[in-house]
Amino acid sequence: MIVKSLELSDYRNYESLSLNFDKGINIFYGDNAQGKTNILEAIYLASTTKSHRGSKDREIIKLQKDESHIRLLTEKNDVTHKIDMHLKKNKSKGIAIDGIPIKKSSELLGFINIVFFSPEDLSIIKNGPSERRRFIDLELCQLDKVYLYNLSKYNKIVSQRNNLLKQISFNRSLIDTLEIWDEQLVECGIQVIRTRERFIEQLNTIVYEIHKKLSGGKEELFVKYEPNVNADVFRDKLKKVVDRDIQMKMTSVGPHRDDIMFMIKDIDIRRFGSQGQQRTSALSLKLAEIELVRSIIKDEPILLLDDVLSELDRNRQTYLLDSINNIQTFVTCTGLEEFVNKRITINKTFRVVEGTVEEHDM
Repeated sequence: MIVKSLELSDYRNYESLSLNFDKGINIFYGDNAQGKTNILEAIYLASTTKSHRGSKDREIIKLQKDESHIRLLTEKNDVTHKIDMHLKKNKSKGIAIDGIPIKKSSELLGFINIVFFSPEDLSIIKNGPSERRRFIDLELCQLDKVYLYNLSKYNKIVSQRNNLLKQISFNRSLIDTLEIWDEQLVECGIQVIRTRERFIEQLNTIVYEIHKKLSGGKEELFVKYEPNVNADVFRDKLKKVVDRDIQMKMTSVGPHRDDIMFMIKDIDIRRFGSQGQQRTSALSLKLAEIELVRSIIKDEPILLLDDVLSELDRNRQTYLLDSINNIQTFVTCTGLEEFVNKRITINKTFRVVEGTVEEHDM
């Protein structure tokens, strides 16, 4: 799958924009705060229904406007598909695939497989568990429709159970209704846990080899799933903490509190690793994500690199650039020198200045 073209209307700082892309490396360069990342965000949003920044639809729409449009043209095996997305300030977004509206945004997930890599991802190891859970969920929701369904249902049940816990804290007679929600929570939660287990097991095999090469054979990285509760004891653990949950007015046990552990020589590098180890491990993780997607979908994902190269040293830059052969890649940067010096093939370049984009020849 590749992205052939993108059209934007009243999207962030773009009033109107139309771009055609190459199936290889597409580079957007220019000063900071000109709109480069907005282009990558639009591609990601039209592929996953969400902004990688976590922005709400109303924040994306151009100032003084009430709605925004994204049109993405894709191609796979010489067959083209069109995704139209209509963002509105006070309503849910509208999405159509090949002119046919879809009922739920989740139906779009998996249609295009995207791997997004930004400087913030280099901190995923040392950041909190929520960042690492987000990494798992973003990828699994693209790859596995069943996981998407189970996770969405699980999150809704957690929210409903938390509301009930608040009510029970004021009216203890409602406690009998808790068992109904607990049973649903366990049923969905077990499916989420088991899917995450398989995902991390697959990921660990790939990330081990990549990290060993990145570190010149000096380090062996192991990624381990760290569930808040094991699937086989989830039901019993939930019963044991019911009084605490009522007191806290929140669900304290379940996969919404999971984490991933990163180990080098029995050292938990989340807490005790050097900055270099953490950043190299984060790069290994993102490169492993590309390889895992390849193996599952039997196709190349689309790679979005948002000003990442400036955050990496020369060796890691080289390794990353060598890893994107045959992948359609969209890159943002302030200048082209780092690419020219690496002597990689640049297929298209675009200069971005204050919401205008001009295609330039190399």
